Amino acid sequence: MIAALRVFFAVVLCALPVQSAELQFLSRFTMSSNNPDFGGLSSLHIFAGGKDFLATSDRGQFVRGVIERKDRKIQAVRNISLTPIRNHKGLSLQPRNADAEGLAIDPDGRIYVSFEGFHRVATYRSTHSPSLLLPRHKDFQGMQNNSSLEALAIDQRGRLYTLPERSGNLNRPFPVYRFNGRKWDQRLSIPRRGKYLAVGADFGPDGRFYLLERHYQKLIGFSTRIRRFRLTEIGFDQEETLLKTPVGRHDNLEGISVWQDDQGDIRVTLIADDNFNFFQSNELVEYVVKPTP
Repeated sequence: MIAALRVFFAVVLCALPVQSAELQFLSRFTMSSNNPDFGGLSSLHIFAGGKDFLATSDRGQFVRGVIERKDRKIQAVRNISLTPIRNHKGLSLQPRNADAEGLAIDPDGRIYVSFEGFHRVATYRSTHSPSLLLPRHKDFQGMQNNSSLEALAIDQRGRLYTLPERSGNLNRPFPVYRFNGRKWDQRLSIPRRGKYLAVGADFGPDGRFYLLERHYQKLIGFSTRIRRFRLTEIGFDQEETLLKTPVGRHDNLEGISVWQDDQGDIRVTLIADDNFNFFQSNELVEYVVKPTP
């Protein structure tokens, strides 16, 4: 009976209309490095204070840097450094297993990374430590090679959430997998709206779940969308579309970090994956959440 009620309420909540809200653009900055392995940045975590960041790349690298701002806008990114992501033996990952897509860090500094290719989530004590592979949900093995665990987030209770880039059908919700420290469950889902694909996620200081999505139009470019949800015991509700950009406004934004600045504002910082193409950019983009009426 309880399970049936949960399903009923989840269906009702997903059918609620999208609310109105916006993000206000602050700045953008294109990063560069002489390191040939720099690029393909698919995830992002902004540390407390808003200066230091950690990202991961498609070529199995942890990428660190320091953001400099003036008048609230990004002016430079300094001290970019790369460290190979390691396997359980402490060795650099083989290319076929190196496609790191999602990133989450708990309050104790433990790092979690989700991967495509060999679809998995691994954890690390630091950027220099060997990996510890988390148990895999039975669904992971059957996911598409280039469309699996793109997004990874951690809530205030330390539970991990991941979801694949594709749901399998325009009318099929994105399945959300939650890890409670022992195993994954798949009781949650997020409604899919149109052709946008899920590429990043984070929990903000407001406790809301922020989902970064993108849509690619060949020969034209990318459109970015960000939706925000409240998470309850029975599912995601209070869906808001905070941002939907015209095609070509930004590059291939794949990573998202939601944090609070020293003025108390919630900032949304995004990072672009250049796919190691000369005509794309490793872009940092920053927005602020506007107060809702």
